[in-house]
Amino acid sequence: MHLPDDQFADLSARIVAFARHYWNSLESLPVRPPTSPGDVLAQLPTEAPRHGADAAEWDRVFSDLESIVLPNLTHWQSPNFFAFFPANISGPAILGELLSACLGVQGMMWSTSPACTEVEIRILDWLVEMLGLPSSFLSTNHNGGGVIQSTASESTLAALVAARRRTRKAGVDASMMTLYASNQAHSSIVKAAMIAGFADDGNDRSHLRLIDVGPAFGMRCDALAAAMKEDIAAGLVPIFIAATIGTTGTTAVDPIPEIADAIDVVAAHLPSRPWLHVDAAHSGAALICPEFRWMSAGVERADSFCFNPHKWLLTNFDCDCFWTSDRASLIGSMSITPEYLRNEASDAGTVTDFRDWHIPLGRRFRSLKLWLVIRHYGVEGLQAFIREHVEFAAMFEALVRADPRFEIVGERTVNLVCFRLGPVAHETSTQTDARNRALIDRINATGRAYLIHTVTPPVDDQPAKFILRMSIGAVRTRQHHVRDTWSLIAGLA
Repeated sequence: MHLPDDQFADLSARIVAFARHYWNSLESLPVRPPTSPGDVLAQLPTEAPRHGADAAEWDRVFSDLESIVLPNLTHWQSPNFFAFFPANISGPAILGELLSACLGVQGMMWSTSPACTEVEIRILDWLVEMLGLPSSFLSTNHNGGGVIQSTASESTLAALVAARRRTRKAGVDASMMTLYASNQAHSSIVKAAMIAGFADDGNDRSHLRLIDVGPAFGMRCDALAAAMKEDIAAGLVPIFIAATIGTTGTTAVDPIPEIADAIDVVAAHLPSRPWLHVDAAHSGAALICPEFRWMSAGVERADSFCFNPHKWLLTNFDCDCFWTSDRASLIGSMSITPEYLRNEASDAGTVTDFRDWHIPLGRRFRSLKLWLVIRHYGVEGLQAFIREHVEFAAMFEALVRADPRFEIVGERTVNLVCFRLGPVAHETSTQTDARNRALIDRINATGRAYLIHTVTPPVDDQPAKFILRMSIGAVRTRQHHVRDTWSLIAGLA
């Protein structure tokens, strides 16, 4: 019943043809499907097939792909997808993913596939230089190094348990530890606190402080300093601060140097220095261009850093790059070696076993896809890719500013433009929000573009605002797609 080689080759060619047709038809497809809950389930049999597939069954598989799957997808690769952040794919990345699947290696330890480990080490070191990160993150540093995690959420959790380990070794009980992030940080910070035992649920703030932000929606460092000092005075111990380069809502940038300064002030009164983690999940890709490295100023003072090539660097999901300058704390928080994992190389301590760097034991050969992306595009090609999207965002921002009905909200840092219909005379903020809610619903109902909203926090005397997000980053997006989407928005306003 195994797939014969010749049939595997034929089906592989058919899938590649299917993919090419899909990519070439993306522009004509509605970005979001008009699907109701249960529509797909209603078209699938309630029982698994009892017999293996023959040629006719494989024909039915492709028919189901066309009639059931494609019509009910949100097309993340559409050139008119402007929601959330991009989820890039590219030909080289797909080939790398295919190679990883074909090789089928289990890369949990160096000994189980040396190339899987050492290719990853080299690529993560390449990226340190490519992104302008500090040498303390290099594998050649006595206590540094990088690893591919699944997502930035896993990186946050890894950094948090490493911070907990480091502080426990200094004699602090976990019940006294406190964590800090801005109120615009990704929800994975709160989730990591829940998983690590620092919060009972998403609303528990007994050990987690969400710090207010300023007018540009970056963390207020005076508020961070005050919160840490207050906790220390109450007998608590700050252990973990998460800074963000490119918040999900508005791509705001937390001021890393000032955050590190605030940590320096309190560190002298603590048994160990609090861990500074920098989450650059989306915007970190832009650091490949030197002109955007202002966002990462001060990162050399961080204990860990992560970004997602699977968002904006042409590498398909899942691929998060995570570095630390304190791998001893990271490994110490996760390492366990039962007898069946013992081997000469690991026992000698001369190799890297990435199973100790993240939550899962097993791991795929994920570095292959990133390796092929970097080799195909080169640094200059990747820079051009990022710069084009930033130029498109600047163009869109200019179009919004030229229409007196609209206003820009916040500061555009890279490829995300936050905007809305501005208030009119005698209109309450609730009424303004309602008009913007109705506008985004009309836009998305056309199927010609897909945007999402967020709500900015109240800052100083400014109320919370319902805003629209235009995130430009899909591989196939061109200038005319951005202009056409603006025409659609302006026409529906």
